[in-house]
Order: sequence, then C-alpha cells, then structure tokens
Amino acid sequence: MADWLGTSYMARKGVARGKAGKTHELTVEKQGKYQYVYGAYAKPVLTIEPGDIVVAETQDAFEGAIRTEKDLPTKVLNLPFVNPQNGPIAVKGAEKGDVLCVHIHSIKPRGPQPVGTTALIPEFGGLVATGNTALLNAPLPERVKKMEVTESGIKFSKTITLPYEPFIGTLGVSPEIEAVTSLQPDYWGGNMDLPDVCPGAVVYFPVHHKEAYLHLGDCHGTQGDGELCGVAVEIPSTTTVQVDLIKNWQIAWPRLENEKFIMTIGSTRPMEDAARIAYRELITWLVSDYGFERDEAYFLLTQAGRVRVGNMVDPKYTLGASILKEYLG
Repeated sequence: MADWLGTSYMARKGVARGKAGKTHELTVEKQGKYQYVYGAYAKPVLTIEPGDIVVAETQDAFEGAIRTEKDLPTKVLNLPFVNPQNGPIAVKGAEKGDVLCVHIHSIKPRGPQPVGTTALIPEFGGLVATGNTALLNAPLPERVKKMEVTESGIKFSKTITLPYEPFIGTLGVSPEIEAVTSLQPDYWGGNMDLPDVCPGAVVYFPVHHKEAYLHLGDCHGTQGDGELCGVAVEIPSTTTVQVDLIKNWQIAWPRLENEKFIMTIGSTRPMEDAARIAYRELITWLVSDYGFERDEAYFLLTQAGRVRVGNMVDPKYTLGASILKEYLG
C-alpha cells in the first residue's frame, strides 16, 4: 500500500482497513450481458467481500460496434444502448447509509489495435444542437477516428502522440428505486467522465441499495476537460479495482481523494449548479471532518478551491471541486 493510502478514509474507516482480500476475475464471458441501466433490478454477476479486488474486462462505450473509421455511429449503434457496464457487483454488508470505496489500481487497454475510438455523432456534443439545446442548424457530418492506444501513448495523428492518461468514465452504485441510463451521472455516480477517477484515486459513493450494486465501464485512454465532442478516446480495458466499505458514513454525493487533494463531485444542469453542488459538499466535508467553521471554509475555497469539468455533454453535467490536502492540516 502506498504511504498516503494508509491515511485515506478507506484505510482508516473501511471494514477491511484498505487491506486487499480475494481477487475476482470478471471477464467478458463471466459478465455475459453488459448493463445499460443503473438500478436494483438486475441480478448481480458477482458477489464480493469488503477488501476484495475485481479485475474487470470492460467494453468500450460502443461495445465494440465501431470497428473501423467507415462504421458510422447511426448505422451500427442501437441508441440509447451505449456505455455498457460491468456489474452489478454486490458487496456483502453494504446497506443504505454506508459508503462504498473504490480504489482504482490500474486501467490497461485491451484488444487488437487500433483500440481507441472517438466520433462525431449527430446531435451529441458540447458545441452542437441537441435535444436539450434545440436549434435549427443541421447536425455536423458523422465522423469516426480510430487510434492506436498503448500504455506508452495514444497515436492521435502522424505528428501528435497524446499521453496515456486512463480513467473510468462511468462508475457508481445503484439508486434506491430508480432505473437510470448509464449515460447519466447523478448522486449515485454514473457517467461522470471525470479524469480524476483514475489509477491511484479512491472514489467514495453513498450506498442507497442493499449490497450497493457497483457498476463500472466506459474507460477512456485520455480526455480533455469537458469531453467536448461527447466522445473521449474510448477503449476496451482490463481494469483493476479494490472495493471496501465504510459503515454509517453519511455523504450525499460522490467524493474522491488521492495523494494530493480531496474532491467532491456534483452532476446536474445548468453547469453552475453542478459547481454549486460540488463546492457546497466540499464545504460540508471541511466542516464535518477537518474542524473548519462554515464561513472559514467558504473563505478558503474562494481562494484555494479548484474546479474540474468532467463532462458538458451528457444529460447532466459533472464538475469536481477540490482542495489540496496541504491546506487541511
């Protein structure tokens, strides 16, 4: 365990105290049918104990349907069946009012090259008319771009190689009663598309359903802030996570910590309200766990808070508000 993980909430408060348990392989064959809905109504494909490790073979956002640059999304996709998820994964002992901890160990590209895919999809993206932003202009032409993705880098073009900076685009737990598309983020996590949900981070989710029902998928090789055209470098992956459970920790929205900072995550529209949710939750965290008075926390975040844009294209936008741990004592 890295030195900082010993001081993490997962290690200090988790049932397994951050210690690794049994390793489970969730291959394509074991997963079987991938999930396109977060909810309590699918049978778990795996049941684990707190502390256990899951090695999941995720599909890309299109479940491999876009194989070449000639495969146009409107011809090969069955919308809205995109963003396939591994899971649900049941975690023994998880109950409403607890927090599920997900420590991301690694994300490795999987499958024959070129494994990376991005695309322009009609009425989807940050700078085009959509169903929610109804305009009269014609959609952009469809286009697909395929890229070779390795841990050494992403071959964007003959002259540009991007760094391999992988993260899990869609990660979360089941809502208590809703059944919701895996394209949408909210208080349960979901399609946050937040680049900080990456190897090394621990992400915390409020549990709303017995055994939590963890879902994960939609891994990205890299992505700029906002996921501007709506499609990052989508990759199939072998993703390894360690799962723990904190009993009786009341949080309203997902949280994240890594070696350098803590972050709270809000998802809604308009974007400024997502930022407000994230910052309000971060103030709540500073008050409850770090001894700040509310106004003092408000002052501090005004001067030292940082906002990360996850996505500005999905049914709800995601923003993460963070502060460096060095200011927290």
